[in-house]
Amino acid sequence: HWAVELSSQAIKNALVLAEITTDEITGLVVNTCTGYICPGISTYLLEKLGLSNNIRIHDLVGSGCGGAIPNLQVCRDMIQGNRDEVVVSVSVEICTATFQMADDLSLIVSNALFADGASAAVLWSCPGALKLVASASRCNTRYREDIRYIYRNGQLHNQLSLQLSEFASKTVATVVNDLLTPRGLKQEDINHWAFHPGGEKVINAIRDELGISEIKLQATRDILAGYGNMSSPTVLFVLREILSKGVAPGDWCVIVAFGAGLSAHGFLLKA
Repeated sequence: HWAVELSSQAIKNALVLAEITTDEITGLVVNTCTGYICPGISTYLLEKLGLSNNIRIHDLVGSGCGGAIPNLQVCRDMIQGNRDEVVVSVSVEICTATFQMADDLSLIVSNALFADGASAAVLWSCPGALKLVASASRCNTRYREDIRYIYRNGQLHNQLSLQLSEFASKTVATVVNDLLTPRGLKQEDINHWAFHPGGEKVINAIRDELGISEIKLQATRDILAGYGNMSSPTVLFVLREILSKGVAPGDWCVIVAFGAGLSAHGFLLKA
């Protein structure tokens, strides 16, 4: 219920900003990792928002905190080559559903860090909108046990490694290189950076690994301070914060999120 409420409000807000009506939506993609239901959340959103029952709907699971960007990758594929497609991307996490009390450092950190949230983005052919130029993904399965959910006594428990910041920052750096190098871009060419704020220690590790200035991490830090780590929706909160401060035509923006797998995903955007 709470996931549907948060998601529907996020969708309504995104549609207002995009000046799109629910009747124009042709596709809906929803990702989450903090619970599993069948049929998926997309079906409940279709009903709640009164969407047409013949639109394409998809539910994605298993990407953890990085899930918003694979979601956007799917949405981009759905609209490519068809100017009439209007696809809504939704990331929603009810992290409080995994709140557990135990003498376990992973749980203590998770309980202090994570929060509920939902984000929505509208993807369609629109002059003047942010362009999804390229995407990249990396998955290092050797670190699978360092960040994941596990079941104990029928409940989801977050498992986090003390070395997570090191592993995540190196994987993020690889994704950034995959985005920039093939297009002849350097880090200095990027005007705006949006990282998933997995925690203060992780942000610092990404800063040190990439050599990014603190000023370009301000939006990432502000969202962590204001909302906590909402898992997959959080990186789009960071992007929204950047957009609210103003993005000039021609500016480059990189968004990167990481999560279970250990995986990292990124998009290169151009204003």
